[in-house]
Amino acid sequence: MKRTRALAALITAVLALSACGQPEFTYVRDKGGTTYFKVPASFTQLDAYPIELYLSGDHPGSQAALLRAQRVWSTAFDQSSDPSVNHLLGSAEPFVYATVHQLTEDQRDGVSLDRLRDFILPVTDEVRAAYLQQALQTGRPPMFSGFEPLSDEVLTLDGGARGVHVRFNYRIGADIQTFDHTAILDERGATVSVMLIGCQANCYRTRSGEFDRIASSFKLLRLPG
Repeated sequence: MKRTRALAALITAVLALSACGQPEFTYVRDKGGTTYFKVPASFTQLDAYPIELYLSGDHPGSQAALLRAQRVWSTAFDQSSDPSVNHLLGSAEPFVYATVHQLTEDQRDGVSLDRLRDFILPVTDEVRAAYLQQALQTGRPPMFSGFEPLSDEVLTLDGGARGVHVRFNYRIGADIQTFDHTAILDERGATVSVMLIGCQANCYRTRSGEFDRIASSFKLLRLPG
């Protein structure tokens, strides 16, 4: 009996230590080591390559896709019990997509605060109008409709880096999706780092604090030299 109690106590202690040793967050840096953020450990990390193909429209075997892969780093995290990259544009659970773009010389000349706002989805009046016009020309209803701005903050960061932090709603299908978008241009004008967090509007209303913690962890790192 004493051995049984001792064994039970040992198992309980081991389980308690294991639980204490489980990390609360997953810490992420891009391949260049310039951008950092953290997400709760309950999120599942996904291969973001399908997202890159969707956003760029590149064929996976094309030269454009190859060149993009050399300049673009990305990753994704999904808190759904059935994680999928398809949840980028529609999910009842938070989804995080992060990317870092090494800009070409031509691209550096065209990066404005509005370009940072529109880096992934159409946000500014001009780009939303162009998106709607393009959709009408195809004869198909636009995927995104009912744009609702929620907040728009200009970020002035150490060393001359700058960026934007915007939140907005879009109707996608039958649901309203809330997006939290942070985009930062580094002090050299060489890279754009972007984080997009999304979930359905009712999810955001009840979990906005979680959005805030993830978005506020998104930072540029200063490397030696």
